[in-house]
Amino acid sequence: MFPDNFIAFIGITTLVSLAPGANTMFVMSQSALRGHRAGIMAGLGIEVSNVFYFLLIAFGLATVVAASEVIFDALKWMGAFYLAVIGVLAFGRSFQTTGPAPVTEVPTVRSSHGAFFDGLMIGLGNPKTIIWFLTLLPQFINKERDVFAQTMTIAVVGTVIDIAVQWLYVYAGGHLSRFLGERHVRAWFERGMGVIFMGLALVVALSHRT
Repeated sequence: MFPDNFIAFIGITTLVSLAPGANTMFVMSQSALRGHRAGIMAGLGIEVSNVFYFLLIAFGLATVVAASEVIFDALKWMGAFYLAVIGVLAFGRSFQTTGPAPVTEVPTVRSSHGAFFDGLMIGLGNPKTIIWFLTLLPQFINKERDVFAQTMTIAVVGTVIDIAVQWLYVYAGGHLSRFLGERHVRAWFERGMGVIFMGLALVVALSHRT
């Protein structure tokens, strides 16, 4: 890989990872509602899905997925459905946490293993990821060298950057959890997260391959 290209890749990947989206919002909300471990597990689930897409690209299978409208739509509707379910559950759960009594500890909604599976499904259900990778990665690869080795190098570096950024969101979610001791604050936070995830589900559902 050309050194200038590699540095540019690191910069662009960092900016994209920092940008708020379904992945980062989910990691932060899990950390705030379930604790740091759940936030970390949610991030790991998302990274596993990204590694899967990187492997598809490395073996040349990503173009098949991107070119197939059936596969794209299947992934799109799976992702939209899963985001909508998470949003509806969060919104509905908010009405179960209302009341005058304070919450002394931020309760764990589900196990951290559930957070990992949720993160995995959210990551796999975003077909725009694979199209983004197919558009972005070739710009940084020297075609005169080993393309597979360069792709895997990019995959490792990109994953490390993404994990580092997700740790920042886990840390931010941990700080948010301090304000969720009061039930009415927690209720409104969950309602806000519910609306955000339902909105993200709509964005995914309306996405197209172009």
